Amino acid sequence: MADTSKITEHMEVIGADGAHVGTVDRVEGKRIKLTKADSGQGAHKGHHHFIELGLVADIEGNKVRLSANGDVAVTMEEEA
Repeated sequence: MADTSKITEHMEVIGADGAHVGTVDRVEGKRIKLTKADSGQGAHKGHHHFIELGLVADIEGNKVRLSANGDVAVTMEEEA
């Protein structure tokens, strides 16, 4: 597992396939809180979403790479 203490605000969150999942707002407990700008469409728009730290595979420069592909990681997001 990656050193999640290195995750900082504005880092890009990408899936294992390189697909954009979101942008880090901050880490809260054992979850990454994504910015509202990456909140999706329709009913999801304007809400913060969270990704479990357990999905973090690596930290590469200014990117947080997840162990799941981007399309799968989005289905694992939690709404605030």
